[in-house]
Amino acid sequence: MKATTLDLRYKMKDILRAIDRGETVTVLYRGKEKARLVPIESKTEKELKPSDHPAFGMWKDREDMKDPVAYIRKLRDTPRYRDI
Repeated sequence: MKATTLDLRYKMKDILRAIDRGETVTVLYRGKEKARLVPIESKTEKELKPSDHPAFGMWKDREDMKDPVAYIRKLRDTPRYRDI
């Protein structure tokens, strides 16, 4: 699909529908190609679980975080700054 800059302004809903269908949209400015809008492959993003992230569970060996409620309570009860 080809769209002008005016189409981007006034027909954005139609352009987004074309992208949802998997079409690539070429943006024209004064008749010349300036950009391409390509749909993102969202299937791989939806299949990922939070536990698949490399940072998941990186603090599982810390002894002070075995009880998260107590850890947060301790953080809230201690003052941020000491009297100098």
